[in-house]
Amino acid sequence: MPTAVNDAMIAQTIQLALTPVFVLVAIGNIMNILSTRMGRVVDRARTLQGLFTETEGEEHDLVVREIRMANNRILIIGRAMRLLVSSALSIGLTVALLFFEGFAHSGLNAAAAITFILAISLLMLALLLFLRETREATEALRIPETYLELHRRL
Repeated sequence: MPTAVNDAMIAQTIQLALTPVFVLVAIGNIMNILSTRMGRVVDRARTLQGLFTETEGEEHDLVVREIRMANNRILIIGRAMRLLVSSALSIGLTVALLFFEGFAHSGLNAAAAITFILAISLLMLALLLFLRETREATEALRIPETYLELHRRL
């Protein structure tokens, strides 16, 4: 009979660990999105760096402003990625604690709860940075009024 009890505990521990694992999948998806965004920003920054020496006056100022925005976006995405990795590590620790508790009965449920709360908190901070980065991206995409020629009726 001890095998049946152990099998039931393993099944129960796996069920308990499913929620953190789903959060881990979500974190991976968000990291994929941020990695793609980072790649695009870096590519744009490299293009702008090429334009830096080729422009003068107001056009040069526009290039410098956009380089600054790209730099800021790169910093924000980097911070969000670090928070997401920290969150993922905390989720891994949560799952390990749940399994250790399931087998050793060492009173680690509170520690597992704390690491899960930490993981969710880190995830929320990363999402706030993601929101900030999308706001920065929108700001960078605004077309200067000189190009819109709003004074003309078309």
